[in-house]
Amino acid sequence: MTEDALSGRGSRRERSRRSPHKRKAILDAATDVFLRCGYLGTSMDEVAARSAVSKQTVYQHFSKKETLFIEIVTTMTDQAGDAVLGAMPALVDGQDVGGHLRSYAYRQLRGVLTPRLMQLRRLVIGEVGRFPELAKVLMEHGPERSIRALATMLEQLAGRDPLSIDDPLTAAAQFNWLIMSAPLNQAMLLGDDAIPKAPALRQHAADGVRMFLAAYGTRTDGPRAGGRRNAR
Repeated sequence: MTEDALSGRGSRRERSRRSPHKRKAILDAATDVFLRCGYLGTSMDEVAARSAVSKQTVYQHFSKKETLFIEIVTTMTDQAGDAVLGAMPALVDGQDVGGHLRSYAYRQLRGVLTPRLMQLRRLVIGEVGRFPELAKVLMEHGPERSIRALATMLEQLAGRDPLSIDDPLTAAAQFNWLIMSAPLNQAMLLGDDAIPKAPALRQHAADGVRMFLAAYGTRTDGPRAGGRRNAR
């Protein structure tokens, strides 16, 4: 094999090794541009300039602007979900179920209610008329993923005092929006400065879990209502 051929092979290998770094640079730069300029205000030229690559390189990684934005939505929501779900320890025997749910609820609030994630949600909602698939990606990788994971956890906790749950998925959806609704609406509608501080989030999480346990707490002296036991 000639020296030129070896050099060409080495260059391809080097480009291959750099490719993940370039992809990350493009995603990081594009995220900043999209959140600052909006979807329509973002150009692939600016993304290329801010990520220090050619426009051709951007298109080699992402065939069009919509593809790039979908990747950003997926990445950001997955990272937020990983921060909540990946760091949550399993409940051990004898541990307080209510305390475990309060910890989960607070972790979920802190993971979701960040300025950048709220900016992304506002941006996706603003584009839902033109690009409904963006909202589907956000829904699938955000709330739906959280609800499915929570349903699995509730199914594991269902037999432990004080919980009695027949339909973990329904219970998870109710828990999710009981915890998220008010703080999320406040942050979404009033802006980043309206995101509640940690003490308020802890109190809201505790209040929400108390209401959830009132609905799904065990009771042996009364009839079942709606497929769940009455609250104590």
